[in-house]
Amino acid sequence: MLNLSNQDIDDTVWDEELKLSHRELLDPKDSRRLGRILLAVGLVFLIVLFLPWRQTIEGSGTLTTLRPQDRPQTVQNQIAGRIEHWNVREGQLVKRGDTILTISEIKDEYFDPNLPQRLREQLTAKRGAVEAYQAKINATDQQIAALTATLEVQLQSARNKVEQAENYLNIDRADLVAATNFYQTAQSRLARYEEGYKNGLFSLTDIETRRLKLQEDLAKVTAARNKVASSQQALANARIELSNLRAKYEQDVAKARSDRSSTESAKSTSEGEVAAMRNKLSNVEVRRGLYVVRAPQSGYVVRTLKAGIGETIKEGESIATLQPDAPVLAVEMYVRAMDVPLIQRGRQVRLQFDGWPAVQFSGWPSVAVGTFGGTVSVIDVVSSTNGKYRLLVRPDRHPEQPGDQDHQWPAQLRLGSGVYGWVILDSVPVWYEIWRQLNGFPPSLQAAPDEAPIKETASKDKK
Repeated sequence: MLNLSNQDIDDTVWDEELKLSHRELLDPKDSRRLGRILLAVGLVFLIVLFLPWRQTIEGSGTLTTLRPQDRPQTVQNQIAGRIEHWNVREGQLVKRGDTILTISEIKDEYFDPNLPQRLREQLTAKRGAVEAYQAKINATDQQIAALTATLEVQLQSARNKVEQAENYLNIDRADLVAATNFYQTAQSRLARYEEGYKNGLFSLTDIETRRLKLQEDLAKVTAARNKVASSQQALANARIELSNLRAKYEQDVAKARSDRSSTESAKSTSEGEVAAMRNKLSNVEVRRGLYVVRAPQSGYVVRTLKAGIGETIKEGESIATLQPDAPVLAVEMYVRAMDVPLIQRGRQVRLQFDGWPAVQFSGWPSVAVGTFGGTVSVIDVVSSTNGKYRLLVRPDRHPEQPGDQDHQWPAQLRLGSGVYGWVILDSVPVWYEIWRQLNGFPPSLQAAPDEAPIKETASKDKK
């Protein structure tokens, strides 16, 4: 007989399956709780969409200096020479004017140790020659003055002789006129006597006497004419002597002036030689001061480009690299060409330096950790070789928070280290930023950039 049980096995299995299914189904209370959570998340997301978001422009670059004189430079020697002694080592801090290197002369024309003294002696001799030429010029001036005075005296004497000869000529001419009148009167008388002799009024003796008188008057006329001719010849001789005297003295004065001009030319040549000698002496003295190569400004000797003792270096050759002390740091950052029109001088920048861990929230720069503040100082007007535009960012002098000290860049920064930065633009809603990113649009501004920020920043730089 079969041992059958009164229990219904199917009912038992069905109850267990129902319990398992009930456990897998959500509790109505849990579903309501999930609905509330999703609603809260949706509300939060909706609120976040309307929160302000600061747009940024990203860029990377290196650390540099704002002023050209703060950038690494090479120290060069001005003259060629041979290395005699190094006074510094790499990494050493030097002050302006400190000796870096001592060199010696390699040009044979400067080998004489007493060269400055020799040049001074030559300069003294040249100056003596100039003084001698000046004395000769003074003597020539005195000679010209004496010749001029003598010429005036001789000319006055010659003029007096000419005037005297003219007076004698006038007297002789008057005597000639008188003798001629007497002769004419004697001719008239002789004619009357001859007529009276014919009429028997006068004797032959009277006629002969009158004829003798006429001959005497004729001789006087001839003598007066000869005297006038002699006086004319004397006047001509006086005038010739006056002309000869003037020509002779003018020739002497011209010769003296020619000698003076030659002396002045020689003096000018000597003065030029004196100036050249002084210039050479100064060059020698300055050159001897260039045997010591000094630091142009305070800084660190980064690297020596020459080594050893006795090595010859050329004129103007670089001998060491110097990094100026306490440079004014700046960030050289490169941005895309499409972002340059949105950047103005004076824009705030957040910077992340290599070696300083940082967390940057692009939309909320105020909650960034480990970044440092900066301000756009320079925007290049032409692109660089990589097609991007360079920005120079200086430390932020005016932090947003009164107690914010992140604008003070670390003192351990080194030139050339990498930098990543974000240029801070205007605030926009989060939904707009999401829409812009999805469509690939560039950042936007509330208004077109103008030159006002540039002028204000320039005025601040002057102050």
